[in-house]
Amino acid sequence: MGMGASDTASARQLPAPPAAADEAPPSFAEVYQRGFDYVWRGLRALGVSDARIEDAVQDVFVVVARRLPEFAGRSSIQTWLFAIARRVAQRHRRTESRHEGRSEALPEDLVDTSRPGPRAAAETSEATRLLLSLLDQLDDDKRALFVLVEIEQQSVPAAAEALGIKLNTAYSRLRLARQRFEAALARHDEGSCHE
Repeated sequence: MGMGASDTASARQLPAPPAAADEAPPSFAEVYQRGFDYVWRGLRALGVSDARIEDAVQDVFVVVARRLPEFAGRSSIQTWLFAIARRVAQRHRRTESRHEGRSEALPEDLVDTSRPGPRAAAETSEATRLLLSLLDQLDDDKRALFVLVEIEQQSVPAAAEALGIKLNTAYSRLRLARQRFEAALARHDEGSCHE
């Protein structure tokens, strides 16, 4: 995990360890205020999921609150926080992996079935990419007409009016656009078969 400019700046803001054994460690409020962002980023970099990150940050600072009076200053506060965050991250990842298979199904009235699942979303996304790629092969005039008629389901007369072209020109462009679209789709299908 490389340190960027903002990481370096926040690292400099962390309180310095006590210089002498009799010097008191920094206050919890100071460590929390200056170390919160550092701990958050560290936990994310260590693999704590978005769903568990807030709990993990809280767990780190519970340990800090408990152990801060014992902090001897043999390392920097930053190093000490990272060591705590690392152990907390390991524990959260282990807990998460144990619970992955045990999640219960939500009651049907809470499940939003109107939204597509991940597979359907991926297929839709791939189909959209293919469609846009094929449409890119049409010139602007043919593309506009094709989109209005074939995708937006407007009638040819309505599309011609919207584009400010004659009806016969619209039918001619649409015929050419369909031919080019189908040819581009055939080339794509042929290329997919050879892969």
